Amino acid sequence: MNTRIRRIAVAAVAFTLVVLAAAPALAAEGQVNVNTATAAELERLPGVGPSLAARIVEQREKNGAFKQAEDLMLVRGIGEKSFAKMQPYVAISGATTLSDDVRLPRAKKDPAAKQG
Repeated sequence: MNTRIRRIAVAAVAFTLVVLAAAPALAAEGQVNVNTATAAELERLPGVGPSLAARIVEQREKNGAFKQAEDLMLVRGIGEKSFAKMQPYVAISGATTLSDDVRLPRAKKDPAAKQG
């Protein structure tokens, strides 16, 4: 294969990989206002199912509006890692505009981590 064709092929493969890597981020746009969202709207956030959505609503009803997004970590079941996944989609004011569930890629398991 000549050099020019090889460069074009490499560029095409690189472009494809960039597009595929960005696909999860492009799949879901918008935010969920955790101070006004229904439980069903909260379930659109990554890692939030029916019981966690209910706990978010319960926290909000008992203690008032969340003052900052990080206050979600006061809800049982939301730690730093899960909050980091949902943070790009969380708002404390404005309209809820996230219309689709956020699907994040699964983390690949490291076989070396099992050794030890």
